Amino acid sequence: MKIVVDYDLCESNAICMAIAPDLFEVRDDDFLYVLVEEPGEDRRSALEECVQRCPKQAISIAE
Repeated sequence: MKIVVDYDLCESNAICMAIAPDLFEVRDDDFLYVLVEEPGEDRRSALEECVQRCPKQAISIAE
């Protein structure tokens, strides 16, 4: 699976970072960075929670 972020929608509110800090980081420049583009299957649950809780629905999963 691959993390896909629509940066045009993303507001860098860091909800995803709070859920999965090993996958996402909002840095001092106020932009979201994906730390692991293709996480292991063991991170699917956390990634799905990020997708569901993103207020702008900017995160998706590509299989």
